[in-house]
Amino acid sequence: MFVDKATVLVRAGNGGDGKLSFRHEKFIDKGGPDGGDAGKGGDVVLVASRNQNTLANFRYQKEVFAQSGEPGGKSRKHGRNGEDLLVMVPVGTVATDEAGRMIADVGLVGLPNAGKSTLLSVISNARPEIADYPFTTLTPNLGVVDVDKKISLLFADIPGLIEGAAEGKGLGDEFLRHVERTAVLVHLVDAYQEDVEGAYRTIQEELKAYKVDLSARPQVVALSKIEGLDEDIIKDQLSKLKKVAPKDALLTAISAHTKQGIPELLRNVGKLVELERARERAVEAATTAPSVPVLTLEDQDDAWEVTKEEDAFVVTGAKIERFAARTDFNNPAGVERLRDIMQRQGIVHELVRQGINSGDSIRIGRGEIIY
Repeated sequence: MFVDKATVLVRAGNGGDGKLSFRHEKFIDKGGPDGGDAGKGGDVVLVASRNQNTLANFRYQKEVFAQSGEPGGKSRKHGRNGEDLLVMVPVGTVATDEAGRMIADVGLVGLPNAGKSTLLSVISNARPEIADYPFTTLTPNLGVVDVDKKISLLFADIPGLIEGAAEGKGLGDEFLRHVERTAVLVHLVDAYQEDVEGAYRTIQEELKAYKVDLSARPQVVALSKIEGLDEDIIKDQLSKLKKVAPKDALLTAISAHTKQGIPELLRNVGKLVELERARERAVEAATTAPSVPVLTLEDQDDAWEVTKEEDAFVVTGAKIERFAARTDFNNPAGVERLRDIMQRQGIVHELVRQGINSGDSIRIGRGEIIY
């Protein structure tokens, strides 16, 4: 089953809990804290894979959670970090608040049996079902196409549209939604059609009737299946298409079987895709409000600083000094409580970083404790 949209709950791993621990060893007085830091949680990483062409795996897997970090231990033992979770997704997947996928750079559209699947099978490694009857393609087929070894484009073979598709006829407007998320269209018209103008208009009207007008999407109009036709017939059919195609649309004639006109088609499509992507980036840049720096005053009450002096480590800060002023330094329970506060605020970690050793003095306001 082809699935190109999925809503999934994604959650990185939680960080583990740090260890609150003090050394309790014989003959070591006031050993100080020795709890280890916790491990960090794992990340969820989306990996673009050319072996994936659908989001069908997420039909039933609605939750994607990375591994959490493990808690720290005694003796400053660091908890194990959680492993990252690698999630394979198709090339071109876009993760947003509500996950969805830009189906392709180029969409192949046209009436049933216009030669879309055959063309895709020739220009890419895709192997869509090909048969001489309508609606052979029931789901979009994707293929990666290299153009002159310079750029790679993702092509989508959109199931054949018919008159009334926007109203639900045939395969319905479900596949017009796929067209909506392509940058450029290649509109194939069968050269053996008696009324190539009518065939072209039918698809254009359906594109226009969709909830978002898709008829103005940049497109190349390609007269397909020209193998075996005289040049005069090909020119006549192209002249008819020129009357109904947009003035800025590129017209060409191709044969998927003989590959006539295929290289030129791909080069023109590549240029259009690059222009369209550049235009989209420019529009996005123009409509995105410039970030305005907001200056705020941080709450200085919680701020603290550790300074290493000749005879002691000095801790300063409004909040920690207030705690120290209320501490009875002759009461072991009161001192232990102050140590806990220092641990939670990260002061102990900073003391260790600055090289404090067992037995060193720590001054906070008018009080002093031994590490």
